[in-house]
Amino acid sequence: MTIKIAYGKHPSQFGVLQRPEGPGNCPVVVSIHGGFWQSKYSLEENTPLAEDLARRGYATWNIEYRRIGEEGGAWPGTFHDVVSAVNHLNQLKDTYQLDLSKVVVIGHSAGGHLALLLGSFLNVKESPLVVPIKGIISLAGVTDPDKMLQIHTERGIASPVTAFLGHSMEELPIASPIELLPLNVDQVLIHGELDRHVPVTLSVEYHRRARELGDSVRLIRLPEAEHFMVVDPTSSAWKAVTDSLEGLI
Repeated sequence: MTIKIAYGKHPSQFGVLQRPEGPGNCPVVVSIHGGFWQSKYSLEENTPLAEDLARRGYATWNIEYRRIGEEGGAWPGTFHDVVSAVNHLNQLKDTYQLDLSKVVVIGHSAGGHLALLLGSFLNVKESPLVVPIKGIISLAGVTDPDKMLQIHTERGIASPVTAFLGHSMEELPIASPIELLPLNVDQVLIHGELDRHVPVTLSVEYHRRARELGDSVRLIRLPEAEHFMVVDPTSSAWKAVTDSLEGLI
């Protein structure tokens, strides 16, 4: 079963829910796509991932969100959308038999950034996030926007980080997962050594700091993987993702 469901009024505030056939409540994987928060990229980037996991017995909630250039997109609207999309699972759980005690969030690239930001809200007083998250998997995630901005500057390219934060650059610390540690939720970081879009050093440094602060976090470095292999179910990198998911659920 595959169904498109709106969680808000904007055309980009929707998700695609896939649920395997059969009775009983399903564990849920929330999928957040990447693309450096830009509107030219969409949740279709994660469709193969979501379809594969649904075949493995997970209900998948592949979410779209307002991005740079869309009304209300960029910081903080993009993140507010992700929170709203996850919270919307409360309205879907009974109809679609979703087990909200087993929710894992998987984010790729900029989606990894948003997934880890969700984790920072789990233990906040009066948190806007009302659905518990059992674990987070960051696939080549932008764990440190400031470092990503520096890398883009060194390469002489306009950074989407600046476009994402806009006039809110002073808010960078509250939009940066590495600055919000510890998250106090199980995390797995999976990153290819050949990644030229988001260097593996971002995950290495995040892992080091998270461990120092007492977080439960694993880092899986894939020597022969590049940026997109970690979301490709046909690639050699995919087993690391499915094994990590089984370990968190």
